[in-house]
Amino acid sequence: MSKKILNVEGDEGQSIPLIIDSPHSGTEYPLDFNHQADFAQLRQAEDSYVDELYKHVSSIGGVFLDAKFPRSYIDPNRSENDFILEDLHEKNNSACEIRFKPTIKSQLGIGLVWLKIPPNGEPMYKDKITLKQLMHRVNTYHRPYHKILKNILDNTYKKFGNFYHVNAHSMQNQATAMSDQSQGTKRPDFVIGDREGTSCKRRFTDLIVDFLKSLNYSVDVNYPYKGMELIRAYSDPLQNKNSVQIEVNRKLYMNEETREKIDNFKILKQDLKKLINEIKKQYDEGYL
Repeated sequence: MSKKILNVEGDEGQSIPLIIDSPHSGTEYPLDFNHQADFAQLRQAEDSYVDELYKHVSSIGGVFLDAKFPRSYIDPNRSENDFILEDLHEKNNSACEIRFKPTIKSQLGIGLVWLKIPPNGEPMYKDKITLKQLMHRVNTYHRPYHKILKNILDNTYKKFGNFYHVNAHSMQNQATAMSDQSQGTKRPDFVIGDREGTSCKRRFTDLIVDFLKSLNYSVDVNYPYKGMELIRAYSDPLQNKNSVQIEVNRKLYMNEETREKIDNFKILKQDLKKLINEIKKQYDEGYL
């Protein structure tokens, strides 16, 4: 697998069933993107530095996965059918193997393929993308990411009889015009999403929430982010397959305009290291 597509760390020496993935921190923009966005604006779609914040997991026996391509090109945290048929160049998509079922994300222009430019929602492309372009992105980037993550989760489950998967993201401090919240709505420090308790055991969610609150962070659960495809697709808490999403507010570690790290980056990274260590401790002691 090309390093430009994704990166995996810790899978060979895995000793605990903890997996963290960062699907939106990629910065290697494909040459065929052909967007018309101002690049500084386009980068607002990135979960900048989230990969750096969580890589500690691979040093304590867990597995870390991150995408190298940008989510604005194709988003691995969407179902491959999260796209609006009318947004294709072709008027007849009878040759397409995907039957689209768009969600609110596609309606907002941030579905499988982003069609709007952050933060105000201008058109990403001069023309509609073609079926050939769409399927290239699906086959070359989206499906490989899902395949690797599923393999990691499956192998973990076979080895341990369970898994604890953290899907790591960052969020803007205030909702934009491309959000389903009112523009300007301020976000807390963290939002933990477990799809209303359907993607993981409650005790896993509670562990994360309570630990972050003990560090004096403000934490909300399932609003405005419940979690999307990567915690939906492979989780089943009744079978001890647990997936949870963590959104961290970018104001805690970076300047959202310049995308430069601020001094607090090191503090946040240490706090997330403590969280990862706490999850390991709770697992080792049989709490999870």
